[in-house]
Amino acid sequence: MLRYSVSIVFLLFHTLGFSQTMENDSLSVEKDSVADYWVRFEGDSILYSSIELDEVYLFGKLEFANKKEKLRYYILRRKTLKVYPYAKMAAERLVELTDSLQHIKKKRHRKKYTKKVQKYIEEEFSAELKKLTRTEGQILVKLIYRQTGKTAFDLVKELRSGWRAFWYNTTAKAFKINIKEEFHPESIHEDYLIEDILQRAFASNRLERQKSVLDYDYAQLSNKWKNGTAENKKN
Repeated sequence: MLRYSVSIVFLLFHTLGFSQTMENDSLSVEKDSVADYWVRFEGDSILYSSIELDEVYLFGKLEFANKKEKLRYYILRRKTLKVYPYAKMAAERLVELTDSLQHIKKKRHRKKYTKKVQKYIEEEFSAELKKLTRTEGQILVKLIYRQTGKTAFDLVKELRSGWRAFWYNTTAKAFKINIKEEFHPESIHEDYLIEDILQRAFASNRLERQKSVLDYDYAQLSNKWKNGTAENKKN
């Protein structure tokens, strides 16, 4: 990760250095700092004074208070990596459904299309989801909220009926899965650990990144939990 960051910095300064050879007669700018140099991308006639780069996180070494905490993290990581693709897929299908419904005016046609998508999603998910354990199912519920900003209960309620959502919730409770559960890495330590697992997996290209719709900053979360008390981490 550190080598990757250094490479980006080197590339940035190399690009800026190369831009010094460009003709700037028409620009009345004094080059007193790096920010004053201009960059032209190949095939682009627009001059840029800066280059927007993706965020790059430098992860510290994982540290655990004891073997129990270490085992807990690695079990959570295995389960999170397993169910994240389903949450990502659910978010993608929801976006596709929402976009398509915007172009369907008649209520009857909207209802027919929604049922068609529902059937497709159920066929796509059901076989694999039945193989999940209770804890994997609960993590999936949290990640669905992370990716869509809606609980699994609300999604079922929107796509089906209130009664159907109630039935889903009652059935899930029998297996101790709460489909109304949300994702709050800023206040729940396990949720933060899940976010940490995801960010490390994104950085290593182990998982394909899909930005969360929730508003939080991973770096700030890391600082908070690093400096947090043991009591907070119990929540």
